[in-house]
Amino acid sequence: MSVDIRRAADRFRTESEWLDSHHSFSFGPYYDPANVGFGLLLVHNDEVVAPGTGFDTHPHQDLEIVTWVLRGALVHQDSEGHNGIVYPGLAQRMSAGSGIHHSEKNDAGEPVRYVQMWVRPDEVDLPPSYQQAEVDDALSTGELVPIASGLSKHAGTTAVRINQRNAGLYAARLTPGASVALPTAPYVHLFVALGTITLEGAGALGPSDAARLIASDGPQATASAEGAEVLIWEMHP
Repeated sequence: MSVDIRRAADRFRTESEWLDSHHSFSFGPYYDPANVGFGLLLVHNDEVVAPGTGFDTHPHQDLEIVTWVLRGALVHQDSEGHNGIVYPGLAQRMSAGSGIHHSEKNDAGEPVRYVQMWVRPDEVDLPPSYQQAEVDDALSTGELVPIASGLSKHAGTTAVRINQRNAGLYAARLTPGASVALPTAPYVHLFVALGTITLEGAGALGPSDAARLIASDGPQATASAEGAEVLIWEMHP
C-alpha cells in the first residue's frame, strides 16, 4: 500500500466576494498536469458560499456529480425540472448525462459549506437524472455508510446510485476515539471533512486534509478527542 498525504493548505483556491473554494485536483484556471484526478475521481471541491449568492444556471455533460453539505443548506434547480434543498445528512446525486443545466444557491442567512465531487460515468450520453436520500440515521451508528455508489455490493442500501459501477462514496461520523477501517481497494481517497483523525501508518490528518491510497489494505482511521467526519471513495479499475 502507498499513501500520499495532501494537506489542506496546499490545495488550489478560488476566492471571490461570495465564494471560497478549495480544489483537490486541477479545476478551472488552476491546472497541474500531475494532479488532474485520482482513480475515477475528477473533482473534489470544498466550497463555502455566502448567504444570498451562489452559482447561476450553468451546463454539465457526462459527469456523476455528488454533493455533500457540511453546514447550512444548498438549493438545487435544473433543466429537467428537479428541485431540492441539500443539507447535512442528505446525499445528492445529479447525473449530467447527455446534458443538463442547473443552479446552486444559498438562500439562507448563513454561509453554506459543502463538498462537491465529480466522477466519470460508465457510459456517455445517458439521460440526465437526479436523486437524493436521507442517510442521517445511518450515520449515527459511527460506521462507514455508503452514501453514493454504483458498486454492486451497495445495491439496496440507502446510497444514491451513480452511473459508475466501479466507484462508491462512504461517510462516517466518528465520536471521539472511534475508528473505522478504510475499504480494501486499488484506489481509496480519504477526506477529513470535520475534525482530526489518525490514519494507521500515516499519522495525523487535520480538517480538510486528504490521503490518496493505492492498493489499500484497509487501514484504520481513528478520530481525535473532538471527533471527526470523513468522506471516503472506494474505486476499482
